[in-house]
Amino acid sequence: MLTRIDLRDTDPDARDLAAILPRADLDVAAALEAVAPLIEDVRVRGAAALRDAAERFDHVRPEHLRVPASAIERALADLDPAVREGLELSIAHNRAGHAAQLPVERVTEVVPGGRVVQRWIPVRRVGLYAPGGLAVYPSSVVMNVVPAQVAGVERIALASPPQAAFGGLPHPTILAACGLLGVEEVYAVGGAQAIAMFAYGAADDDAGGGLLCERVDVVAGPGNVYVAAAKRAVRGAVGIDAEAGPTEIAVLADAGADPELVAADLLSQAEHDPNAGSVLITDSPALADAVDAALERRAGATRHAGRVRAALTGPQSGAVLVRDTDQGLAVADAYAAEHLEIHTSNAPALARRVRNAGAVFVGPCSPVPLGDYLAGSNHVLPTGGTARFASGLSVMAYLKTVQLIEYDAAALEALAGPLTALAEAEDLPAHGEAVRARLG
Repeated sequence: MLTRIDLRDTDPDARDLAAILPRADLDVAAALEAVAPLIEDVRVRGAAALRDAAERFDHVRPEHLRVPASAIERALADLDPAVREGLELSIAHNRAGHAAQLPVERVTEVVPGGRVVQRWIPVRRVGLYAPGGLAVYPSSVVMNVVPAQVAGVERIALASPPQAAFGGLPHPTILAACGLLGVEEVYAVGGAQAIAMFAYGAADDDAGGGLLCERVDVVAGPGNVYVAAAKRAVRGAVGIDAEAGPTEIAVLADAGADPELVAADLLSQAEHDPNAGSVLITDSPALADAVDAALERRAGATRHAGRVRAALTGPQSGAVLVRDTDQGLAVADAYAAEHLEIHTSNAPALARRVRNAGAVFVGPCSPVPLGDYLAGSNHVLPTGGTARFASGLSVMAYLKTVQLIEYDAAALEALAGPLTALAEAEDLPAHGEAVRARLG
C-alpha cells in the first residue's frame, strides 16, 4: 500500500534526502492570492464581510457572530459525560505539562553596580482558531487555550466555523470545551476571515457601528491551507504561532517492531485528511511487508476508509528502506516530522539523538493519539519539515521577553571609556556624549 523508497545503497546528504522523501504539496502562495481579497474585505467592512463569508463558505448566515453565553452553557450541560471526563483530563494534564514550560525571571550582575533583569511578559490578548472541516476538534481548543492561560494572557477569544446543522453556531462540543475552560468570548467565524477578524478587529454596523471583536496581539491555532495563508498575510500586524499544513507521522522502526502497532499508528494520522502524510522508516523489508499487509486489512475496516486510502496511497506517504537505524535517524531528521514515533530496541537512547521533530513518541506504548489528547504535551506542532527550525505550540507563543537595564553611577563611569570608543568608531558621537553628560 505504501510506496517504497529504497535508500539502502545511497548516502545522500540531508538536502538530497529532503527532496527524495514523501511530503504533501502545500501551495500557501497560491492560497494567499485567493484569501487576500477576503482579508481586505473583513478589514474594511468588518462584521458584514464576516456574515457574507459565512454564507458563501459555510452555507449559513449566522444570527450571532459572537456566540451567546447561553449557547455555551447549553452545550456544556448537554455534553456527553464520557467526553466531558476526557476533556477535563486533557485540561488537567495539559496544565501540568505547560506549567513546566514557564521561564523564570533572572537577574544578572554584569559588572558591580550594573545589572540586567530578564523578564517574561504575557501578551494582553490572543485570538485562537479551532477548525471545523472534516472533523471537529475540541482537543484543539484545549491545546490552544491552556498554554495561553498558563502564560497569564488576560483576554482570550476563540473562533470556530458556523455550522448549518447547529443553527449557525460552532459545533456544540467546541462550545462545551470553551465552557470547561472558562472562555466566554467565542465567535461563529471560520477560515481566513476569522484570522482577519482577529488581526484587524471588526466593527458591527448591524449593532449601530459598535465593536464586534477587538484586534488581538497573537493569533494561534491549526487550520487548512487558507488559514495558513491568512496567517502569512497578517503576520506583522499580529504575531502568529505557525503556518500549519496537513498532519504527518513518521515511524522509525526496526525488525523487532510490532507491525500491527505501526500500521495502527500510521492509519491514525491518515484518517485526519486525504493529504495527511504517513511515513515508515525501517531497516527491515520484512517489517515493511507486514505493515503493508496490516494497513490493507485495517484501511478496509476503518470508518473513514476512503480518506485513509487516499492518504496512504498519496505522494505524501511511503515506506523508506534504510541500511540501519543510524541511517534511519538521518532520514528522520531530514524529514523533520510533525510526529515521530520510535519503535526500536533502543528507543529511549535513539530518541535523545533526534534533532528535528515536532514531538517524539518513545516506544510501543506511546502512540501519537496519546499526545493528541492526554499526554500533557501539545498537539499543535510544526508540519511540512518546519520542525528543522520551529517548535510546537507552548507558553512561549504567548510570552515576550523584556530586559530591564539598571546601572549606578560608578558602573556607568567604569564603562564610559570603551563605550565612547565604540561610539566614535561608528561615527555616533552623541552616544558617547549621552554618557559623559551623566559624569559631570
